[in-house]
Amino acid sequence: MTRRESTSRRRLLAAVGAGVSAAVAGCTGSGGLGGEPSYEDGNGVEVNASNVSSRNATEMSAAAALANQQPSQSVTPLDPLSLTDHQFVVEDGYVGSTVQGTVENTGDDRIQIVEVRTRIYNDAGNVIGRYLATTGDLEGGEIWEFQVVVLEAPSDVADYDITVLGTPS
Repeated sequence: MTRRESTSRRRLLAAVGAGVSAAVAGCTGSGGLGGEPSYEDGNGVEVNASNVSSRNATEMSAAAALANQQPSQSVTPLDPLSLTDHQFVVEDGYVGSTVQGTVENTGDDRIQIVEVRTRIYNDAGNVIGRYLATTGDLEGGEIWEFQVVVLEAPSDVADYDITVLGTPS
């Protein structure tokens, strides 16, 4: 599925889902729990000659050990979780391509698990990777600085989108 098809599908599902969630909200109460995550577009990918170097085999092995690609099945969109900022950043050494930013728990209650999910796209708009970062026990009013390690080379990454999910306490 290309990014354009994915975006059109998301818009259709959002329109249909809005009517369904309005009907269901009266039965279940809002409670801040959502269903499918809503991704927001990335803030662009800056790649230049100084940050295009590929990882060697040892660096790739270390990066692969840090890159998380197994999403939790126990998380859902939560109203108190807010992506404050995010950007694509290329770090030196084995870390390489990353998406970094901050998430804030704007509510009063602790969030047991917080997960930031990213989808990485190539120039053709195709998803070439899915990566995430997770933390636990984000208290009300706290901010978490996350780093999502991406295994694709910076030169292969054209764009990304991102969402935050959680498990209430």
